[in-house]
Amino acid sequence: MKTDTQRPRPGAAILRTALRRNIGAMIAGTVLMGLYQAAETAFPIALGMIVEHTMQDRSLGSLGVSIASLAVIITTVSLSWRFGMRVLQKANTTEAHRWRVQVAACGLQPVARDVDGLKSGEVLTIATEDADQTADIIEVVPLLISSLVAVVVAAVALSLADMRLGLLVVAGTVGILSILAVMSRRIGSSTQEQQARVARAGAKVADLIIGLRPLHGFGGNHAAFGSYREVSTDAKRQAITVARVNGAYAGTALALNAVLAAAVSLTAGWLAFDGQISIGELVMAVGLAQFIMEPLKMFSEMPKYVMIARASAERMALVLSAPSVPAPGSGRPEPGGDLEVDDVHHGTLRGVKFRIGAGEFVAIAPYQPRAAADLAAVLAVNVPPPAYEGAVRLGGRELAELSVAAVREHLLVNPYDAEIFGGTLRTNIDPSGSSRTLPEAVEASMLTDVVALHRDGLDYAVRDRGANLSGGQRQRLSLARALAADTDVLVLHNPTTAVDAVTEQLIARNIAKLRRGRTTLVITSSPALLDAADRVLVLDEGVITAEDTHRNLLASDEAYCLAVAR
Repeated sequence: MKTDTQRPRPGAAILRTALRRNIGAMIAGTVLMGLYQAAETAFPIALGMIVEHTMQDRSLGSLGVSIASLAVIITTVSLSWRFGMRVLQKANTTEAHRWRVQVAACGLQPVARDVDGLKSGEVLTIATEDADQTADIIEVVPLLISSLVAVVVAAVALSLADMRLGLLVVAGTVGILSILAVMSRRIGSSTQEQQARVARAGAKVADLIIGLRPLHGFGGNHAAFGSYREVSTDAKRQAITVARVNGAYAGTALALNAVLAAAVSLTAGWLAFDGQISIGELVMAVGLAQFIMEPLKMFSEMPKYVMIARASAERMALVLSAPSVPAPGSGRPEPGGDLEVDDVHHGTLRGVKFRIGAGEFVAIAPYQPRAAADLAAVLAVNVPPPAYEGAVRLGGRELAELSVAAVREHLLVNPYDAEIFGGTLRTNIDPSGSSRTLPEAVEASMLTDVVALHRDGLDYAVRDRGANLSGGQRQRLSLARALAADTDVLVLHNPTTAVDAVTEQLIARNIAKLRRGRTTLVITSSPALLDAADRVLVLDEGVITAEDTHRNLLASDEAYCLAVAR
């Protein structure tokens, strides 16, 4: 499905986009729902006319025509409602799906976005609840117009009986809408705040799930749950506030509609008593006063839903209009090219400079973990090129000149804390199902014992975040995924910290064998991986201080021995 990627996109523009691309369904829905309201309003009009003519012409023929007329009206009401709502709800559901996909696409794009501090749990709420409520505008507008049709038909019919009745309906409707329009603004602001607080509670839940194991480990779970309880209570209070505002709005709307209906009925009764309208017109007026309450109720509720849709659209705009953190270029690197880091200053990095030729297997031994994380972030383009000094070149071209999507195709940085998704071992290793090296990646990462352990093999079900796998199994699964991608340049950040020494030795040899002829950089303090590399670069205090093979450095550099020896 294609998604609209124009920027910027404020809330009003999102609503206009939703209305524009569903104009056909909305026209059809408006016609059908307008027909429904007109037919429903015509029922008391027809009833009044039947009473009027029956009193003048008491014949079976007139009775038959009257019954047939009522049957046509009732059939029109039933069919127009059924098919009108079917058209509108289909369009509503489809539009909500479009926005969910678009919000998800923003989160999955290779270019990070400045989403103003929103966490994943908040983005999830925006992609679900806010997308649904924004799409409700597709139904709101046709229902608003169709309700207006009912009010207009009733006003015209009553005006034909007596102009004062028609003017009373028009004046009452304007007064009701004026009062409710003021109240609907409060609903919009309150709903927006409620959605924000619910989203924060969702983000807190996501954070707790991620850190549940370490929280249990040092006994911090009770404090964490208390923190969530506080955020959740805050969301509950706001929900109660919104419910009160909605209740006051609904009660006010119902009371005002009832007052208008009573005023029309009493005025019609007074006019009939005074002989200014006939009995048939009195029946019509009383019937319209009762029937008009439903479209008036719907008509008066529409501003509330418009404000809710607008509030949700504004929250979606936080994600959809968020600018890219890096300013991506449009070029593409040469396939199989080398990787060069030229005098990069960022965070703890103080002028890092090195070059890895095409097909080399190089390891970096960082003495400070923070420097390793900063280097990985720069290589992964999680830090935009303008945010650091120096340059990173891939295939001879600076990252600032390249499309981030193209960089991702040629350069993969596998973090030490890579996510494991709910699914199977196979879908975690090869999400697209297109890897040609999946068996080799499983073997190289020493994931074979996990596969052999279960009857389903690679189709063994993995729970969300790998909850049914050990730490070492999750790390090997992540490594298998990185190897199966088979990119030109692969950067591994601490890929074996959770596995035993024997397995680590085997993995190191397997990576060197599988990646032979492909550019590979491992940021690690593992002796096995350092020994498997063609050469080792020592990263100390943000700069490269030494370069040699692992064994030569062990023999000549005492600080290196202390840093990597186990």
